[in-house]
Amino acid sequence: MKVFITGGAGFIGSNFIRYWMRAHPQCEIINFDKLTYAGNPANLADVAGQPNYRFVRGDISRPEDVLSALDPDVDLIINFAAESHVDRSIENPAAFIRTNITGVQVLLDAARERGIDRFVQISTDEVMGSLGPEGYFTEESPLQPNSPYAASKAAAEMLVRASHHTFGLDTIIIRSGNCYGPYQFPEKLIPLMITNAMDDQPLPIYGDGLNVRDWIYVEDYCRAVDAIITRGRSGEVYCVGARSEKTNLEVVETLLRLLNKPRSLIQFVEDRPGHDRRYAIDPSKVEREFGWRPQETFESGMAKTVHWYQTHRPWVDAVRSGAYREYYQRMYGHRKILKPSH
Repeated sequence: MKVFITGGAGFIGSNFIRYWMRAHPQCEIINFDKLTYAGNPANLADVAGQPNYRFVRGDISRPEDVLSALDPDVDLIINFAAESHVDRSIENPAAFIRTNITGVQVLLDAARERGIDRFVQISTDEVMGSLGPEGYFTEESPLQPNSPYAASKAAAEMLVRASHHTFGLDTIIIRSGNCYGPYQFPEKLIPLMITNAMDDQPLPIYGDGLNVRDWIYVEDYCRAVDAIITRGRSGEVYCVGARSEKTNLEVVETLLRLLNKPRSLIQFVEDRPGHDRRYAIDPSKVEREFGWRPQETFESGMAKTVHWYQTHRPWVDAVRSGAYREYYQRMYGHRKILKPSH
């Protein structure tokens, strides 16, 4: 089998490639990535020289890039490529429309032109909006996106659905909760808090810190994606979660404990616009159809994640330089401090 993976130099994509190469050592992989700020070749330095792995730099929104890289004998496309940070989508929605909507249509067109056997769209629970204090997202939940990022991913799902129903393309959509683990760019909550705390810098938490997310360790997610790709039914949507709801404040307090850092580093700042209050996934469909269960608890996954960042300081220092510093100041420098923690 030959697999075309887009966005493979990013956080989840690079972890998935590493996992897939262990689980399917005879498979060939083409990693197609634009190498934006979050796409880092260093994330896959350990597999770069292997004979069944090839990297191609390109943009999924450019048909000529995609078709030139998509070998005629590719069997499977897995689309991890996306602009994915909500804050950035509020600042610049157009970039999200170009990559997350136009780019997906370009990939779908290319898949049909080349006769690809299966197309897998990596989506997010954010397309379903915000939950109240009760209930869970399922595959039947309505799409109610509340941010430009979520709206762009919901639009992508509609394009994938249309390609399946109109053209008969074999497609699968996978929605997940919040992944965390090694190689995540430190704009997202967990790597941002770990790397700031390592340097005794303030830990900015939006609002009251009580927004709830469903957290899943990235390798558990990769195992679920593998099961869905290889055994899932065409045209289906699958929701992947670890039944691990935590408030942002609980997450940060756990990290401080693991890092042996004081709670006084916490700094509550003005909330971002349209901040969804709660996400939570019911993964029963994946559990029932594939027998999948997460292997990591929240505590064990967080401990592994903290240890990785502590033992990969050169990687941390490299990604926190330059453009990251400018972005961090732009995102948090202007926000009103509501109160420090005590």
